[in-house]
Amino acid sequence: MQLLRTPLLAVFLTVAGIAIAAPPQARPAQKTVRMLHTPQPGSAERRAILDAMRCKIKKLHGLDVIFVVETMKVSGGWAWVHTMPRSKDGNASYEDFYALLHTLKGEWKIAEIPCTEPDNPDCIDSPGYFRKLVRRFPGLPASILPEEPSVR
Repeated sequence: MQLLRTPLLAVFLTVAGIAIAAPPQARPAQKTVRMLHTPQPGSAERRAILDAMRCKIKKLHGLDVIFVVETMKVSGGWAWVHTMPRSKDGNASYEDFYALLHTLKGEWKIAEIPCTEPDNPDCIDSPGYFRKLVRRFPGLPASILPEEPSVR
């Protein structure tokens, strides 16, 4: 009976499509899968994304901030982030800060900071904003973006 178990297991695994100890070069080339995820607090990826945003706020407004992250979705080298900036001492709160980021040579860079003015057809709350964003940035996975029509 023991002799039958090994061949049956091998047949089952083969039929089920489970690879057994095939070296990487022997496996067929596969399309890159974009894994949608939210980097964990304290992770290097999350820190790098937020540091890019922190630098931008410092450059634009001269503020040193920390972020309360509302949403952070990452996939395929792209990130969509919605934060609520605060002063480092916690005494001041600032407007919500949204950003689309992309990695270039391993470094996160801000690709776009959306306009948040109400009733502006080119701003984040306008219908079609995210569809336009996907068209403007080839390779941007729509799965990281909020669903239309509204972010807030």
